[in-house]
Amino acid sequence: MGETEEMVLWERDGGVGRITLNRPSSLNAWTIPFGRELVRTLTVEATERSVRAVLLTGAGRGFSSGVDLRAGFEIADDGMPDVRSELVGVYHPVITAVRALEKPVVAAVNGPAVGIGASLALACDLVLAAESAFFQLAFANVGLMPDGGSTALLPAAIGKARAFELSLLAERLSPARALEWGLINAVHPDDALLTEAGALVERLAAGPTRSYAGTKRALNRSLFGDLEGQLSLEAELQHDLARTKDFTEGVMAFAQKRPAAFEGA
Repeated sequence: MGETEEMVLWERDGGVGRITLNRPSSLNAWTIPFGRELVRTLTVEATERSVRAVLLTGAGRGFSSGVDLRAGFEIADDGMPDVRSELVGVYHPVITAVRALEKPVVAAVNGPAVGIGASLALACDLVLAAESAFFQLAFANVGLMPDGGSTALLPAAIGKARAFELSLLAERLSPARALEWGLINAVHPDDALLTEAGALVERLAAGPTRSYAGTKRALNRSLFGDLEGQLSLEAELQHDLARTKDFTEGVMAFAQKRPAAFEGA
């Protein structure tokens, strides 16, 4: 089995497709090869007619810890991080693939969902979380801003005040509070999460697929009418932020496990 095949696992049982993020040693952190394999799984295997609903979860102790900062970023011609290319070419297509998939996608968040890992969970149609899970838009901790469509997904789900709170303060959000705020659909004991998620996705797989597809298209237009434009804006803004001293300081502080001393530049 090749490296990319191991990063994202695909299984099909009847009308249910199951995607497992499979970099458990890094809490399923994203790299470029990982993102490309996830895009391929969502746009090839998951689109087969025999698949009527999709379950998305993480291997090991986490759902996804976000971008793997240890892997670094591709470098542009000027020697600076080429974040725009990574977001536009690899990471954001994952989010658009989830929203474009004309069948229900259920996220089973089995542990930390951080950064773009949180964005991925929130891009799904229904979100179930384990009691030990948490959500965190930790971008500000390294001098960046939310991406992965978070600037569209959050306000649509929880409104302006809470979207700003999660984005600016970058604090952990418990599943109980996420449920209270309307960000997710249910919380289950850790040992029951996959059973409950499996039952839900089986129910959806037995449901009216064309009805679900039409509903999803209409809600996409109502809630995320300009998702592509929002993703493009996020990529441009994030690209500029990744070239600041604050980002360099944020990454160094993260690696050294110390508070960052941001200069605002």
